[in-house]
Amino acid sequence: MQNSLTSQLLVAMPAMDDPTFAQTVTLVCEHGEKGALGIVLNKPLPMKFGEVLTQMKLTPSDPALSDRPVLRGGPLYPDRGFVLHRPGGKWDSTHRISDAVQVTTSKDVLTAIAKGEGPADAFIALGYAGWEAGQLEQEIKDNAWLTLPFDDGMTFGLPLEERWPAAWSRLGIDVSLISQFAGHA
Repeated sequence: MQNSLTSQLLVAMPAMDDPTFAQTVTLVCEHGEKGALGIVLNKPLPMKFGEVLTQMKLTPSDPALSDRPVLRGGPLYPDRGFVLHRPGGKWDSTHRISDAVQVTTSKDVLTAIAKGEGPADAFIALGYAGWEAGQLEQEIKDNAWLTLPFDDGMTFGLPLEERWPAAWSRLGIDVSLISQFAGHA
């Protein structure tokens, strides 16, 4: 699809009042004629990675893994897990988003992470965000989102709470100075 937003980051505008997406940064994993699928990168759930591993009957080789946050990837299918990680490894069900990031949905990647053999930079998200055909494009026109290219350092290197302000800084914008009202020329 021409003008695909796949691998772009959606940065919620300050006026976003939907509590699911307020102050979020969302990675667009797929975008085509039928719509888009994304995963929110900065909203933790009240559970930790260790709980997910326990539910999968896996024991982490490194106790520090248990304290990793689990992300609320979006409101759709909150029981479905997605492991976002840098490229590398061979997993049963992996989708390449870009040269810098991919998403895996098969249990084998969690087994490898628990054993200390999986991707070093990875996190799990439960659920995803979805848009019907034309919906995301309209939301961007309506000033709900700004887009920017995927940022490896921000996604894998920053704490969750720093990702939204960092996206604005990357755009060279002081978010506190942005108007709550959209203008259309």
